[in-house]
Amino acid sequence: MSLPAILSDRLRLPVVASPLFLVSGPELVVAQSISGVVGSFPSLNARPQPVLREWLTRITEDLAKHDADHPDSPAAPFAVNLIVHKSNDRLEEDLATIVEFQVPIVITSLGARTDVNEAVHSYGGVVLHDVINNVYAHKAIEKGADGLIAVAAGAGGHAGTQSPFALVQEIRSWFDGPLLLSGAIAHGRSILAAQAAGADLAYVGSAFIPTDEANADGRYKQMIVDSTAADIVYSNLFTGVHGNYLRASIAAAGHDPDNLPESDPSAMDFGTGDQPTTGAKPWRDIWGSGQGVGAIEAIEPTARVVDRLAGEYVAARRRLLLELSD
Repeated sequence: MSLPAILSDRLRLPVVASPLFLVSGPELVVAQSISGVVGSFPSLNARPQPVLREWLTRITEDLAKHDADHPDSPAAPFAVNLIVHKSNDRLEEDLATIVEFQVPIVITSLGARTDVNEAVHSYGGVVLHDVINNVYAHKAIEKGADGLIAVAAGAGGHAGTQSPFALVQEIRSWFDGPLLLSGAIAHGRSILAAQAAGADLAYVGSAFIPTDEANADGRYKQMIVDSTAADIVYSNLFTGVHGNYLRASIAAAGHDPDNLPESDPSAMDFGTGDQPTTGAKPWRDIWGSGQGVGAIEAIEPTARVVDRLAGEYVAARRRLLLELSD
């Protein structure tokens, strides 16, 4: 099965930038899309709810202006992430706004809902649903998702535990539609590796946190730059769902990163991202990151990050072709 045009025709790289809670906003999304990768943001970042309309207006107008000024290099499309868990009391309003603006790509998380998929399909939009195992993948497609995001071990924020090779292999045994891979992808070689494993596109998040356009604390950006895979801690304490976080941010919040207790998943409010059982707020005080941070060496503009990824990707392809031809 070939990819929908919206996931291939206008992309410089086979990359969808993952929606970063509190970090992704209009400035970052526009910079990502103009640079040639799919930009995205969580709808819950736009607060209060009417701000979502303002953000979508700004993004669509800025991208339209870019396309008018640069007809030979139109921007890549953008996506909005919807938390479809029952605790998200904004879901209906956010979905109505998304339908009104006909957002081209919608990323759904924490549950799969037929009504959400049908609403996006009503105007021709594409739905990608993130999953951490093959069971959830089947459920998402059965409920009408167009594609899947395999969130493997090492991904930033909420992440699974399965090897990317195992997860993609199991999904590809029955699904030939759009498949993205998430998990420690912060280098062009890793983008190529995701495709070699069977994915169509890579899902990249942490590499965009230390960018000029990201709405992240300067200390968070520098911590990303200074960290390696050994500095990532996997815990469910902060949100009730297991995820990967920066060790130094956990310690700064007064916790022992090596002795974190388990959390009660039922206490999580996915509408706000808050977990009331800890003193620090996840994402604001406890900072998420994937294991690929060792490839990130500077705080820089988004365009430069994409340039680096593109150069590494091309070099990796060239090297592989040379080795195969020997």
